[in-house]
Amino acid sequence: MNAIISASRLAGDLAGPNPPVVLDIRWQLGGPNLRHAYAEAHIPGAAYVDLDTELAAPAGAAGRHPLPDPEVFGRAMRAAGVSADRDVVVYDGGLGWAAARAWWLLRWTGHPSVRVLDGGFAAWSGPVEDGRRDVAAGTFVPAPGAVPLLDADGAASLARTGLLLDARAAERYRGDVEPIDRVGGHIPGAVSAPTTGNVAESGCFRPAGELADRFKSLGADGTSEVGVYCGSGVSGAHEVLALAVAGIPAALYVGSWSEWSQDDGRPVATGPDPQ
Repeated sequence: MNAIISASRLAGDLAGPNPPVVLDIRWQLGGPNLRHAYAEAHIPGAAYVDLDTELAAPAGAAGRHPLPDPEVFGRAMRAAGVSADRDVVVYDGGLGWAAARAWWLLRWTGHPSVRVLDGGFAAWSGPVEDGRRDVAAGTFVPAPGAVPLLDADGAASLARTGLLLDARAAERYRGDVEPIDRVGGHIPGAVSAPTTGNVAESGCFRPAGELADRFKSLGADGTSEVGVYCGSGVSGAHEVLALAVAGIPAALYVGSWSEWSQDDGRPVATGPDPQ
């Protein structure tokens, strides 16, 4: 199954006999959450999920958006109507980062059929509804470990032996600026691959062939394992999603730079080159 779905295809599926569960993951870095935007207008039938409290554990030594407790995540997914035997479509405001985080977590915990709305809510031209949506509880029980996950040591090793992509903006990778974390720069050996290169001006993903060419030019030639990190495991999930669209499996380092940079014992590289 394709990892993304167009707005027109989603509209058709929602009108069909077996509509997917739809999750609204609209979010903004630094908060507050966008539950109010959901209440004003959302895709009919969608349930709201808060990234900061339901798709991540509290910030700390493991980064700004650590993996959520499986019980917390599972409870949130069931409350939103998610079951393992029913397709799920996730969307956010259009950037794709938050939706990709939900997509990745559902895949990591074993859901077999999850897609991201390409272009997000901004691409949706169908009917909307307002207010809070009450949905029938689902039965999904998370089973973590279904897709690859990296920790700090694994990311460092992959940067030496395979391909580790840094999904942040190039200036943060170089260490020119660091607006969020305590240290600027990148994991030694990592290759700069900003998420902005994954999307067209429309806000939708570039075609699969173009994405495959992009990642091949960065070193994803099919001979090495691929991993991704970002600031805190959100935009990195978007990069893993883009790689999936291109047909390239990749692991996510969820702690990402927000975890890596907290430890003075971990090396930091600066400048435009990986080393």
